[in-house]
Amino acid sequence: MTTTPDPIDRRDILPVFQQRLRQVMARSELSQTDFAKASGLDRSTLSQLLAAGANRLPRVESIAAIAQIGNVSLDWLLGLSQRERAGSDLLAESLRIERDAPSPLDERLLNWLTEAAGYRIRHIPTTFPDVLKTNAVIDAEYGQFAALGPQRRIEITQSRLEYLRQPETEMECCTPVQTLEALARGEDIWRTVPLRDRRQQIEQIVALCDELYPRFRLFLYDRQHLYSAPLTVFGPLRAAIYLGQMYFVFQSTEHIRALTRHFDQIVRGACVQPTEITAHLQGLLAVSR
Repeated sequence: MTTTPDPIDRRDILPVFQQRLRQVMARSELSQTDFAKASGLDRSTLSQLLAAGANRLPRVESIAAIAQIGNVSLDWLLGLSQRERAGSDLLAESLRIERDAPSPLDERLLNWLTEAAGYRIRHIPTTFPDVLKTNAVIDAEYGQFAALGPQRRIEITQSRLEYLRQPETEMECCTPVQTLEALARGEDIWRTVPLRDRRQQIEQIVALCDELYPRFRLFLYDRQHLYSAPLTVFGPLRAAIYLGQMYFVFQSTEHIRALTRHFDQIVRGACVQPTEITAHLQGLLAVSR
């Protein structure tokens, strides 16, 4: 004869859920407002869930989002298991490889940016931020990528610029100071770009950095002292490293925090601050040839 397990009493789950919810929030290092947003809750709803005498659980989607933020299993979060991690399934959820990315000008980045609206975006591009590029420089850099026609390349860049112009967006970018020096002198990948186009590009960087500041901040660092692969951190949601033809996408809190610390180290070591960009680039215009 088979027996039916006793139904789970919500009154037994709620105290454990509250305790483990507090643990996840503390580890995330997010403010209560940002944590609520990341888990799909109102701030007031989150406060009610944490309050003494709470008598309900959030929606299933919010519980799943909380588990993802905390990099924990649903069973552990609900007190149904003492096993905090999700075992072999955890790696598949926290790290995935996005292939078929022939150029860093990839439409997936715009989708990830849209999902992270309201969070601070941290970005280290392959050269300098695509949102700052003129059409002439986009064609020079990405013209060899047949997967993206000239018009589509321009549309993607314009979409990212429109995203940056939204009042709730915030983005920090880091670029090697040597990259913009090479652009001004017509070296490296810009050796075929005419002087007029390169000067227009530098002038556009000045204009956009001035227009978008302080929501968009560009830092320049010395590549002889610091190094970084191209990467983007989309708030607490995900981080992506571009390796060429593919992205490594991280979704665990631990990985995102590690890459955020790496980015912040680059910012701390910057030799040109956002408020100094205009003067620095005007100096580059003087030596462009």
